[in-house]
Amino acid sequence: PGDNALDADAAAASLAADGDEAAAYPQKKYFRSRAHCNPLSNNDGVPYPASPTALDWAALYPGADGPCVDFLDVGCGFGGLAVALAQEAPDKRTLALEIRPKVAEFVKRRVEALRARHPGTYANVACLRYNAMLHLPNLLPKRALDKIFFCFPDPHFKAKNHRRRIVSTALLAEYAYVLKPGGTLYAITDVEELHVWHVATLDAHPCFEAIALADDDPFLRCMRDETEEGKKVTRQGGHMKDGSKYHPRFE
Repeated sequence: PGDNALDADAAAASLAADGDEAAAYPQKKYFRSRAHCNPLSNNDGVPYPASPTALDWAALYPGADGPCVDFLDVGCGFGGLAVALAQEAPDKRTLALEIRPKVAEFVKRRVEALRARHPGTYANVACLRYNAMLHLPNLLPKRALDKIFFCFPDPHFKAKNHRRRIVSTALLAEYAYVLKPGGTLYAITDVEELHVWHVATLDAHPCFEAIALADDDPFLRCMRDETEEGKKVTRQGGHMKDGSKYHPRFE
């Protein structure tokens, strides 16, 4: 079924019917969605802010006064990385972006439930439904981010669809705009062809240069081991059938 097959209100009603505990923490079975969507045709689902200061940041992060994001998780899926980053770096704020409405709603409810279950924690993570391929400078100010993450993005195998890839020459200029000098771009995929594309595209861009990956990098560990797709690749072998996970890192 498509994204509109089960809307948020219907999901909420189903959760409430299962009892208070189930209603407090969302269940994926009520928020299933297509694995990927066309980002070039999902442009009007949400209002985009006119500028970063136009967004109600306090509604995302209690007590926040204006734009305050340190880490950006693009295409966050069901929120595994975002939640892990909140724990790994409690003094940093993580913003998770997801284009699919039901999945974004799941992550929002997941964060709300974690805050309720663990008072005083998880106030540093939030989720927005947002198409990161559009108007990113309207969301984040210049030189705002320490790190930006791309976990198992849609490979868009067909040549005619390469323009839909989330790592591209045009979009790298926007990522460089929102990253601080010395900020880091992480990407991980189980598709070797896409990994080669990531490395070649980043190598060719004047704003980025490759940096060595440390085996004990805690953020790389979160990407490999805490994301839903990362766990799935470990269980099932992924696209390459051998559990391979490719992860360039650039600054």
